[in-house]
Amino acid sequence: MAREGPFWDIVEGRAEKPSVAELLGWELVTVDADAGTIELAFTATDRFLNPMGVVQGGMLAAMLDDTLGPALVATLGPSQFAPTIDLHVQFLRPAHPGRLIGRGRVVRRGKQVAVLAGELLDESGEIVATAVATAQIRDV
Repeated sequence: MAREGPFWDIVEGRAEKPSVAELLGWELVTVDADAGTIELAFTATDRFLNPMGVVQGGMLAAMLDDTLGPALVATLGPSQFAPTIDLHVQFLRPAHPGRLIGRGRVVRRGKQVAVLAGELLDESGEIVATAVATAQIRDV
């Protein structure tokens, strides 16, 4: 598979990460485009905390969206993109500041729609949140 397009440009340093990826501390750990899987790391800072002192759920949802989307985008051609059109997140336990690991996978991919799934783990390996998403494959 050719390593072309916006995702690969970012991964290979030919383009800057989007601002939201910088905010979330997005770091690629591994990607297997043929298998449709990805593992990322995020850095949850104190700026992400809610009044209870744990990472706010919207930040976790953003991390999951920024995990699932790239699992699919890594498989696309250079003139394609796949915005999320539906995202369901389940919060399983509180997340604390520090490194969080996102694991995403393409469950099913059609010509125009893909179903994605993944989870976010804390530093001890406990799953803090899971998500399923639908993305629409579009030509840019």
